[in-house]
Amino acid sequence: MKTGVRGWSLRQRVVALLAVVGVLLIGLAATEGLLAARNRTQVDALLNKTGPLRVQAQELLNSLLDQETAVRGYAVSGDRADLAPYDAGVEQETTVAASMRRLLDDYPRVGAELREVEARAEQWRQAVAIPVIIATEREGTAAGQALITEAARQQFDGVRAAVDDLQAEILNARESNAREVRRTGNLLAVLLIVAALVVVVAGALLLLSLDRTVVRPITVLADEVRQVAEGNFQHAISGAGPPEFVELADNVDAMRRRIAADLAEVREARERIEWVNSQLQRQAEELTRSNRDLEQFAYVASHDLQEPLRKVASFCQLLQRRYAGQLDERADQYIAFAVDGAQRMQRLINDLLAFSRIGRITAGFTEVDLNKVMGDVAGQTEAARQYADAELTWSELPVIRGEEPLLTNLLANLVSNSLKFRRPDVPPKVHVSARLVGEEWEITCQDNGIGIEPEFADKIFVIFQRLHSKDAYPGTGIGLAIVKKIVEYHGGRVWVDTDVPEGTAIRFTLPALPEDVEAAAGGPADADREAADGEGTGVAEAGAPDALPEQPVGADRPERAEESPEGGRTGGMRERVG
Repeated sequence: MKTGVRGWSLRQRVVALLAVVGVLLIGLAATEGLLAARNRTQVDALLNKTGPLRVQAQELLNSLLDQETAVRGYAVSGDRADLAPYDAGVEQETTVAASMRRLLDDYPRVGAELREVEARAEQWRQAVAIPVIIATEREGTAAGQALITEAARQQFDGVRAAVDDLQAEILNARESNAREVRRTGNLLAVLLIVAALVVVVAGALLLLSLDRTVVRPITVLADEVRQVAEGNFQHAISGAGPPEFVELADNVDAMRRRIAADLAEVREARERIEWVNSQLQRQAEELTRSNRDLEQFAYVASHDLQEPLRKVASFCQLLQRRYAGQLDERADQYIAFAVDGAQRMQRLINDLLAFSRIGRITAGFTEVDLNKVMGDVAGQTEAARQYADAELTWSELPVIRGEEPLLTNLLANLVSNSLKFRRPDVPPKVHVSARLVGEEWEITCQDNGIGIEPEFADKIFVIFQRLHSKDAYPGTGIGLAIVKKIVEYHGGRVWVDTDVPEGTAIRFTLPALPEDVEAAAGGPADADREAADGEGTGVAEAGAPDALPEQPVGADRPERAEESPEGGRTGGMRERVG
């Protein structure tokens, strides 16, 4: 195993370089912080101490000049009011001196000069100013002027010289602060340049290191992988550089060996797939031929088979009418069986044709008002409703996109099933309602009929699946299969709700229009629709059924083989019209 730096991983190398650079930058940053703090201190002294001290030294000189001028004026005029500038000057001198002393903690030499100015000013007042004021008050202006001699003027010049020395010392302190600020500023600039150089050198070292330890090994590895990708699966892949890249090269070479080992199996699998594809192609061609045969059969069933059936049914009915009562009872029964069989065969052919045409023969989707559709359904089922004394109602129904003839057939099948599977001696009540659930309309057809057991809920939509004998309830067993196919053709689903208290509720969904979904998202549309559902508008025979609470979308009705007409569940309904 390699030792030293050459044996380091890429992560160790990068971490080591970053650690060195980080230590250097942290040291530079700490030094710059100290210099910056010192620079701020010097700038603060320059702006907030030496600057104000210069101004205050000038104010101190002005206060002394005011004192000297006031004493001279009083000695000439003898007017006590002329001494007001003197008193103000003394007070200002005291105030300015006190203010200056608060700023002199770091400037002892300036403080010494200030004390010298105060001492000389006090000597001048004791030796000149006060004697002149007293002499003028007691003996007059001549006595006061006599005391203002050349010696007195020289003594005040000494005070002025002391103030000049004070200002010079303040200026020296200010210049010292300025030099320190410039020096620390230059040091900060140098340190910033050094930090930038450290970053640049570190970046250059990092680039060189990445080039040697990453780019070059990766390039070599990529060249070798490219040879394998071009089809040379026997080319061995070796790696160089950090341990990670060596391990990566070993893993890639292991993958190459696995690919080479699996390549033979892939070829075999391809040959098998090609054979399966050829079989599927033949089966697809057979299915295409079969579909053409089925279409031809549908055409024959709708044309050629109908004519013989009509003849058989017609002549059997003629035999039944002409020879009824002339033959024995068994002959009449045989004729009745023949008529019934021919009619059921004709209905079965028609229903099969209708089932096969759903989705194959289409006029295209349009916007369909289900309220209008329910009006058509009410007209189609009017005879059956009158026969069973049935009541059909519906709530406000939506507008959806679909094929109106298919939707009419769908609702007519559901309503006819509800009328057919009614309870004896109980007037049928059928109610159709709708509600918006997400982006779909859920439509319910609910009645108060014989109901359906939960275990049969999934069987009733299977074609030819009957839960009752044909003697108990007539029909071909295709109606609910047609319902399911129409609903799925429109992009919905259909099921039986087994949780209703009585009767049967068949629910199905249809995609809602985008504007209905947007309106429902706003809130008020749902409340208005629920209120409209509760009012039971759009009835075929007025009044919503009291026994039928409104439920969402509907499903179809099963037929029970276990219950016979003698059980009191059939109701004697004839086959639906339309």
